[in-house]
Amino acid sequence: MDSDTVLVERRGAVLSVTLNRPHRKNAIDVPTWGSLQEALREAELDEGVRAVVLTGAGGDFCAGADLAAGRDGHPLARMHRVNDVALALHELSKPVIAKVRGVAVGAGWNLALGCDLVVASPEARFSQIFAKRGLSLDFGGSWLLPRVVGLQQAKRLALLGEIIGAQEARDLGLVTWVKEDGELDGFVDDLADRLAAGAPVAISQSKAMLNAAGQQSFREALETEARSQSVNFATADAPAAFRAFVNKTEPEFTGEWLLD
Repeated sequence: MDSDTVLVERRGAVLSVTLNRPHRKNAIDVPTWGSLQEALREAELDEGVRAVVLTGAGGDFCAGADLAAGRDGHPLARMHRVNDVALALHELSKPVIAKVRGVAVGAGWNLALGCDLVVASPEARFSQIFAKRGLSLDFGGSWLLPRVVGLQQAKRLALLGEIIGAQEARDLGLVTWVKEDGELDGFVDDLADRLAAGAPVAISQSKAMLNAAGQQSFREALETEARSQSVNFATADAPAAFRAFVNKTEPEFTGEWLLD
């Protein structure tokens, strides 16, 4: 899908989703939440898509929810619509890369944190701005932050709403790589291609298991791993990887099932 405020572009098995409200630093209004959710839903349903890149147009990633835009309905109903987007991103079975330039604040930062990998330019700036707007965390920030940085640093970021730079975010584990602006696009393209070339079923299962790790005991995690490996052996990918290892070649992963 393509809308005026969410642009979707396919390059091979990589889908790029771009927030396109640069005049508002890509702050998200109600229609844009809906378009973003639809783009994520289509990425999930399209078997040809094996990696997703999420970014913003015009030099900024996302300034969060557009608080100046018109709002209708009960606040709780509006937040449930926002939550639907957060869930669609979190539960997407394909790996997602956030490519961050400029600001990523409020729900915009949590949109990046909800991705699997985050690549930022050195000039990128991040803030859990909510407290300075009289608001509390949303778009999954209360769940994501302490899992990445621990409780004390999560409280510092949430309660003070400080703006931090890309290198500090990298040092805290909130950014995976910092790349110079001129290198950013090429690095993300290569990273997305590497992910798209991987075994799709295995990658999907590993992503889901890592996301669920905080809610499972060690015994439960081991059982989930056992079931997942059994699923992998029902695809063409594990045998292809074994043959390639023996033959000293590179495997080609298709995700095709061996069972009808």
